Parts: sequence; C-alpha cells; structure tokens
Amino acid sequence: MTIAYILKMYPRFSETFILNEILELERQGVDVRIYSLRKPDDGRFHASLARVRAPVIYLPEYLPADLGRVLSAQRAQWRANPRRYARVVLYAISRGNAHALKRFFQATLIAEHLRANPVAHLHAHFASSATRVAMFVRLLTDIPYSFTAHAKDIFLNTVDADLLRDKMRAARFVVTVSEFNHAYLTRLVNQDGKSSLAGMLARDEMPIPPERIRKLYNGINRAQFDPDAEYRAHAHRAPLILSIGRLVEKKGFAILIRACAQLRARGATFRCEIVGKGSQEAQLRALIAELNLADYVQLVGPKPQDEIVTAYQRAAVFALPCLISADGNRDGLPTVLLEAMAMRVPVVSTDLTGVPEIIAHNSTGVIVPQNDPGALADALARLLSDANLREQMGDAARVQVARKFDLQNNVAILRQWLTNLAMPEPVSLPLPAPQFAIQNLKSEI
Repeated sequence: MTIAYILKMYPRFSETFILNEILELERQGVDVRIYSLRKPDDGRFHASLARVRAPVIYLPEYLPADLGRVLSAQRAQWRANPRRYARVVLYAISRGNAHALKRFFQATLIAEHLRANPVAHLHAHFASSATRVAMFVRLLTDIPYSFTAHAKDIFLNTVDADLLRDKMRAARFVVTVSEFNHAYLTRLVNQDGKSSLAGMLARDEMPIPPERIRKLYNGINRAQFDPDAEYRAHAHRAPLILSIGRLVEKKGFAILIRACAQLRARGATFRCEIVGKGSQEAQLRALIAELNLADYVQLVGPKPQDEIVTAYQRAAVFALPCLISADGNRDGLPTVLLEAMAMRVPVVSTDLTGVPEIIAHNSTGVIVPQNDPGALADALARLLSDANLREQMGDAARVQVARKFDLQNNVAILRQWLTNLAMPEPVSLPLPAPQFAIQNLKSEI
C-alpha cells in the first residue's frame, strides 16, 4: 500500500518529526511518496535524510514558470470529469483569494500524477497549505485524506476558522499532537460557522463524529536519543543550560536570556547555549549585549541531529520557556522537550498547550508560568544546584518518554489509521456560488 505525503516543504531542517515519521513508516513496511509544494531553502540537511526511500515530486511554486504543465493538468482533469472539475474550481474561486486558486492548480497536478501512479491515501502535515491541497485532491479524485494539526496552523490569529472546519469535515480523520489541541479542534469543528464546503460532502454528518479527530503524540526514536555512559559525568561537571528551537517569539528565548541575567546576579555558575536560527536572532543578540551576558549566553546557530545529541550529553538542564506570541502563535508539543527527556536531561518549560502533557511537574521536569523570568531563574537555579535532583528527574523523564512518546509505538498507530481505511463513497458536489469576480484575482497566481 502506498501513502502519499503532501508537505509544504520537504525536507525542512526544523521538521525532524516529519522525517522521523516517514522513516519509521518505511521501516514498518509502508511505501511512501512525497509531494512537496516548495523546494527546500534551509541549505542544511540531517544525515538520516539519506535513509528515506520515498520518491519526492516537487510542484511548481511559481505557476507561470511552468504554465504548460499546469494547463495540461487542467485539460486532463476537465476531460476526466467536466462537471466535477467545474464544481471544485468554483469552490476554490468562492474562497475569495488567489492563494486558494493557486493551491487548486497544484492539486490538479497531483491528481493528474495520481491517475498513472495511484495511492491508497493522502496525508498532510500542518492544517494550512499542504492540507488545502490534499482537500482539493480529494474533491477531484475521491482519494481520502487526513492531516496532522500542530500549533501555528491552528492557533495563529490569522487562521480562517471556517476554512479549517472545511478541511476537518472533508478529511477521513484528523490527527493532532496533544489533548489540548484535540479539545480545541473538537470545539472548533462543531461551532456554527460559515462553511462553503459542508453541503459538498454528502457522506458527512454535522457535527462530525468525535472519533474523526484523534490525538497522537509525536514520537522519539529512543535508540537515537539514548544517553551514553558519559552522560552523568557531563551532568555533574558542566553547568550548561541548553535550549533548542527556531529563534522566534513563541519559543521564549528572550525570557530565557533575562532569566540568565538574574542567575548571574545571584552568583550562579553556568553557561547557556541556544541552538537554532530565526527572525529574532538580531534582537536576541542585542538583548545579550544589553545585559552584558556575552560570557554566559551564546547563540550557536542550527545544528544537525548528531550534534544535537552531543549537546544534550553536555547539558545539565534543558530550558524552553514557551509563550503565546502577539499573533497567537504557540508551540503544540515541542519535540525538543521529548528529546531532552529521552537523554535524561531535566527540563524546564511553561504551562502552555501540550507541555503539561509531557512534563509531570516536579517529577519529570519543572513547569513555570510563561513570561516570568524570575520563576524560570528559580527553577534553573534549583536544578543547577542539586545534581541528585537532576538525576532523579532525568531518570523519570526517560521512563515517561518510553511510556508515552516512543516513535515505533506511535507510528504503528498512525500506520494502522492510514492503511486500514474503507474508501469513501464518491462525493456529491452541488455547485457553490462564486462570491467574488474572477477578475479580482491577484496577478501572482
């Protein structure tokens, strides 16, 4: 059985959870094919990428540059089923923006490729562009789809709630990465909304059955994140506070830097390394300079996974003071917390979204309020000063990861969902009324 993954960009250096999921699906015998809406622009790749067997089909990001291919797909889809093609393109037009029509055209390219290269199921990661494309492919072909919802794709202030409801109602099932997210999506999909798709899917009931939204935690390859015998010596010897993530507001790195200033003022001995890159790099460097922390805090840039493992081995404590950013963005279930816990590094994070589902406060780690440098400094000082406590929490954290966040076990559940699906009945597509003039479409299509 072949499963098609539809992704916005593949590979993406920061999305190791997708890479690991695909590798584990392949290890468990699933044939995977990847459709990517964009080519990678990170310039860095993890070594494990070379083990992926799945072929990758890149779709044109700028459609006019590949106009012949795009038009050929439109003609083929029209000839295959003119009535269906017209109704789906009119649904795309009814969304009232150029972005929707661009994703429709990309979907027709996938649909045409699937006619000669069929798959059993489509799966997308993130409830945004990739899922919109998967939804259009489903409407064109009847191939069922699912998607995994994470954080930014559902919590950002700019997320179109009506469109997200459409995507959930059209999906065979929806996966999300925490109980917090599951409750949020369940409330959202059953709210009254202005859905332009609801009537197009005759098989769907309103509200959708609760089992269609499913919680599945991200998994960690415990063989990859397995502390060696040197770990405890490092933990006792090196007072390193480690943090890893994109340098963006929701990670709370500014809070961590301010907490480090308080630790220095208290006379604590420590170093702090922040691994990653992002839009806030200049702002964070300026804050480090402003607080005279150059000898204490370093931004060390992005690192591949093998170097990340080495960094965990050197760390005494891992800190990720996540917060809700001004635009509503937030973390869902930070993979780096799971990695640190698998490496028996005690973790400190905040009471946000799925984090309390990872960390049992004062058992497998410490939870502090978000946006509170003082509370973060207190937690870090406590752990830095007590090697026995660090060891106890680290051991408990490793057990927690094995129990709830094992990659092999969790991907086995996903594999069952992806591969044990009855094909849905063909959809009925009543003609949706366009809600704007085609001539208003933006030229960038």
